[in-house]
Amino acid sequence: MNFDLATSDDFRALVLNQTPLIDVRAPVEFVKGAIPHAVNLPLMQDEERRLVGLCYKEQGQQKAIQLGHELVNESVRAPRIQAWCEFKRQHPQALIYCFRGGLRSKISQQWITQAGLEITRIQGGYKAFRQYLMQSLDEMADKLVSGQRKPWVLAGRTGSGKTQVLNSVDFAVDLEGLAQHRGSTFGRHAWAQPSQIDFENQLAYRMIQLDAQAQPNWLFEDEARNIGSVHLTPTLFDAIKSGGRILLETPFELRRQNILTEYVIEAQAEYGDLAAWVDYMQSRFERIAKRLGGVGYAKVRQAFDQAWLWQERTCDPVKHLDWIDQLLTDYYDPMYDYQLKCYPRPFVMQGHATEVKAYLQNLASNSH
Repeated sequence: MNFDLATSDDFRALVLNQTPLIDVRAPVEFVKGAIPHAVNLPLMQDEERRLVGLCYKEQGQQKAIQLGHELVNESVRAPRIQAWCEFKRQHPQALIYCFRGGLRSKISQQWITQAGLEITRIQGGYKAFRQYLMQSLDEMADKLVSGQRKPWVLAGRTGSGKTQVLNSVDFAVDLEGLAQHRGSTFGRHAWAQPSQIDFENQLAYRMIQLDAQAQPNWLFEDEARNIGSVHLTPTLFDAIKSGGRILLETPFELRRQNILTEYVIEAQAEYGDLAAWVDYMQSRFERIAKRLGGVGYAKVRQAFDQAWLWQERTCDPVKHLDWIDQLLTDYYDPMYDYQLKCYPRPFVMQGHATEVKAYLQNLASNSH
């Protein structure tokens, strides 16, 4: 049967509509990077794909296609078609793609059509969509540098509560949220970070959406170029750093409580097991041992060990404040002071959370 199979390369619309997508690539391809809002429902599993690829290299395309049909025979095919059709029924606007928008997605599209549903295929597939997203990141960096979009950088000492302020405005780009990392030595979550590709794709989605809203002000947290295992491109990092700097001032007492909540109580809930969290934290202390110095490292490790042992006996996390105080006083604050000297640009404004939020809300009001 011949079908007039629909295709689309309107990537911007797919981003703005947050369109659900069916990715028919093999799981090994999907895990390296995928388009946001895509579900992996493969045409071929990893071993099937490997055998077909080997056949293609040795015997050419026709033999590879033939082998593919033999491997994905009628009984193997039926549940895969059923999964595609079920997703399409649940998400009527869904599109389908493979790596280059060629054989795999076209075959899948034909089978879905034969099953009585219509689905549009992404022209050029994942490769073309990914290229669009990366070009968009470069374009957004250009807009930030040229002044078409104005970057603002929210700075503050460790534990200041920058993320809470960031989340209070609708023109923020939450780099730590996208990176799934808190952006510090102790910032890893209990789950894995996204791949570099997935981080870039999610970041592109967010910036394209902000740009489409004609929002002139974009707020970023003051980050290093590396956020855990992922990083910003040099062009985008420099563009963000060119923005006006806002300093969030937070009293020491509130900062230590913020760290206790986020890095101890919430982090332990993520790990679900005190011993696993303790192992992770001890490995983090070892990473900064040289910077703390022999005496400093021994002191903070002793305080940490006393705190978790106390917590294990009493279920009371309060003693963790002892090592948090030491870490802020002896490590994080001196490092922040040093960074301020190395990067002496003045702050556009500085104040406590209520003042900073008011300033940001005023920016938003004046932009409309």
